[in-house]
Amino acid sequence: MELVKLIGPLILAFIMFSLGIGLSLENFKRVLIHPKDFIIGAVSQVIILPIIALILIFLFPIPTELKIGLILLAAAPGGVTTNVITKFAKGDVALSITLTAVISLLCFITIPLIFSLTYPIITGEVLPFDYSIGSIIIQIFLITTVPVILGMIFKAIFPNFFARTENFFVKFSFILFVFVLFMAIYQELPNIKEYFAATGLITLSLNIIILIVAYFLCNIFRINPPQKKTILIETGLQNGTLAIVVTSLIFT
Repeated sequence: MELVKLIGPLILAFIMFSLGIGLSLENFKRVLIHPKDFIIGAVSQVIILPIIALILIFLFPIPTELKIGLILLAAAPGGVTTNVITKFAKGDVALSITLTAVISLLCFITIPLIFSLTYPIITGEVLPFDYSIGSIIIQIFLITTVPVILGMIFKAIFPNFFARTENFFVKFSFILFVFVLFMAIYQELPNIKEYFAATGLITLSLNIIILIVAYFLCNIFRINPPQKKTILIETGLQNGTLAIVVTSLIFT
């Protein structure tokens, strides 16, 4: 994972910058205009998903390091890909962008907090002696939240340029995402078969269960079909690049 540690943060920062240039303050007004849709989506993704992952961890006999990895993946926000998928699925793209933006901006707090709370439960041990939640918060803030804000600022300053190039940034971000994913797979190639055998079923179970829970939650609160699709997509797909980079930051 050494290569991921070296260039992963830079690639993630670029991906988050690309997310930022697709945002404006209008995206955040939706939280106030349609709070119910946003709250259901955010609660499903930030609270319910990690809780389900934690429960499944005690039901499936997988190695401790994979349990921690699953929790960090569940704690990660959705990525830019969810916005594209929402569009093709005829969901509410504005809601998708809002959920992605807000949860990504706050992930520098949510991810370290979820990790700090769950690590002792999973391992039965205190946090690693060299782990500093303050340091991790700052690092995640610098490579996720700051680039998003800078992307929004640069778009506001150079609207014409980024209007022409936004599509390029999105496509290039996806290429970088695939690059990081395959880079991580390549470096762990000798263990991939073992990891897949150990985590395939629990990961599939996590996805199915969270989709079912989110679906019924949407029905209980009478969320309209387009918004329901969006919430299911945002809840079911996480930012794998962010999870990989954060894992490398924590376990340096």
